[in-house]
Amino acid sequence: QVHLVESGGGLVQAGGSLRLSCVFSGRAFSNRAVGWFRQAPGKDREITASIAWNGGDPLYAESVKCRFTISRDNAKNTVYLQMNSLKPEDTAVYYCAARGRYFGNPSSRQESYDNWGQGTQVTVSS
Repeated sequence: QVHLVESGGGLVQAGGSLRLSCVFSGRAFSNRAVGWFRQAPGKDREITASIAWNGGDPLYAESVKCRFTISRDNAKNTVYLQMNSLKPEDTAVYYCAARGRYFGNPSSRQESYDNWGQGTQVTVSS
């Protein structure tokens, strides 16, 4: 059984920073690519960032490049999303997702991910 639990969301002023964490429980975390997605009110869920099994090949949505950094610590079964220079348009529920145990490459496609967390709210005030 795979579980993903996000934390670190909250309310922050524009220009501020937050670090989200996603803790994975289950088998073969270090074999799996993991992604962060977000869903703003009234909008579809979209990719934010994704990282390969070994921490390489990160991909980012254009809207967050140079502001957000995805990383992982396989010893702690945890993936992080460091968010800097936050903007009101970053306001969303942020979801962590893991690919299957044999899929170590990052993907921007939601259907590539087998397991999802419950999400954590990020609100950026202007």
